[in-house]
Parts: sequence; C-alpha cells; structure tokens
Amino acid sequence: MQEFIDLLNYPVFTYNNEAFTIIQMVKVPLVLLLGYWLIKRTNKLIQKVLVERKLDANHQLMIQRLYMITMLVILGMFTLSLLRIPLTAFTFISGAIAIGVGFGAQNIINNFISGWILMWERPIRIGDFLEIGDVRGTVETINTRSTRVRRTDGVHMLIPNSHLLENTVVNWTLVDRLARAIVRVGIAYGSPTKKAAELIEQAADEHPDIHDDPEPMVVFEDFGDNSLVFDLYFWIDTFGEKDLRVIRSDVRFRIEELFKENNIVIAFPQRDIHVDGELLVTNKVDD
Repeated sequence: MQEFIDLLNYPVFTYNNEAFTIIQMVKVPLVLLLGYWLIKRTNKLIQKVLVERKLDANHQLMIQRLYMITMLVILGMFTLSLLRIPLTAFTFISGAIAIGVGFGAQNIINNFISGWILMWERPIRIGDFLEIGDVRGTVETINTRSTRVRRTDGVHMLIPNSHLLENTVVNWTLVDRLARAIVRVGIAYGSPTKKAAELIEQAADEHPDIHDDPEPMVVFEDFGDNSLVFDLYFWIDTFGEKDLRVIRSDVRFRIEELFKENNIVIAFPQRDIHVDGELLVTNKVDD
C-alpha cells in the first residue's frame, strides 16, 4: 500500500521549483469532469425555474449563457490553483492566441460578439418570423456562433450571427404581430360593382381572425383587361406566412360562396380573335 501511495506522489515534472505528482495530474481531470457535470446540472435546474416563472425565452437564454461562461471561468481558475500555476504563466500563450485570433479567427470572434449583441439588444428574438432575402422562417434559438431558423418548408438553416447584423433582415414580428394581407378579386364586366364590394367586405367581417381596428377596406383597383379588379385589405395577428395564406384562403372561399348566392361571376381570361382575309373551306371527296 505504501508503495502505491509513493507511486501516486511520484513527481512527473517540475515547474518554478514546484513538483507535480501523479495524484495531482489525476485529480485535475476528475475535478474538471465533476465541475462541468455540476455546472450542466445546475444550468438545467436554473432553466426549470425560469420556465416555471414564465420568463421570456430570450431572457432565459441570456441568463443561462452568462451562468455557463461565468462558472466555466471559475472552474478553470480553480483548476489552475490546484496545479499551483499562476496566471502570469500564460502571458506568452495569451499573446500568441491574440495574434492568432487577429489573423485566423476574425469571423469566429465576429459571430460570437454578434450573438451577444442579438441577445442583449434583441433586434431578433426567439419565435420571431424573419425574411432574409428569399428565405422566410421562424427563429428557434440564438447560439454563440449562429442562429437556427426553421424555414416555412420545415428545413433548418444555420445563419451566422454577423450576417443578421450586417445585412437587411425583415422581422415581421419585431414590434407586434400585426400584419396586413391583400386579397385580389376580379369580377366580370357588367356585374354590380357596389354589391360586389359589399360582399367582399362581408367575407372579411365574418372571419374571426381579421381585426376590426383597423377595419377591412375594399378598393375598386382597376378596369382590367378581362375583369373589374377589387382589392381587399385587412389586418391579422400572424405568427408566420402560414397564417396569412390560410386566412387569405378562407376569405377567398367565402367570397366565392357569396358571389354564387348573388349571381356575381368571377371573371376569367377572355380573348377576341379577329381574322383578316377570307377563309378557304375545302371538302374532301372520297374516292
């Protein structure tokens, strides 16, 4: 037994006149593993408490990230104290790392800082519906390097945080969830326009998800090539493009029903063909 204890106390290397034994080298990874496990465990408990208090998801994310970073720094410093290594020993290494960051890790640091700006200023939040170029989707989480967005077709995208700050992003739900929708209807020439406008407005008034304030508005937009064009404008609370499309579909169904009941014809494309000259008609005679 004494031989085993002596083996554990055998010095592996010496730094600054301080001997580091095998037991110290084994103790450090054990402390790191146990410390990391405790940090993860307590982080989940914090998350549970925040959820029970119904705290906003964006605030939850920021609190958890701050807790994780702070505790990991404390764990690292505690590990160094176990090894009796002063922080000044890393002066040269930190300088080399700083040079490396300056040349090779600019994008990583840029995205990291951008992630904290997004969580702090909250121009983009969890649950927001974004339009980035031709892509539309809902923000699921904001990580330290990238933001995960679920597109309307269900595909997940990872967008660098710096891209969200440096480029134009349309946030449909930044201030509120109000969104305006348009439904265009074309009726046949000769139809009663006043009656058609009343029926279109009635279809909007009957829908439970369409706001009364601002109230729906029907505009006689144009005399089209094949129809009299009406535009219906209305406002709804939306959580994404899907809500707009579904409500527009409901309104169109109702407009079509009301038009049928009142004998108003929805126009379809028509073309008049004028033939110049004479038509030559030939009869085929059987032999």
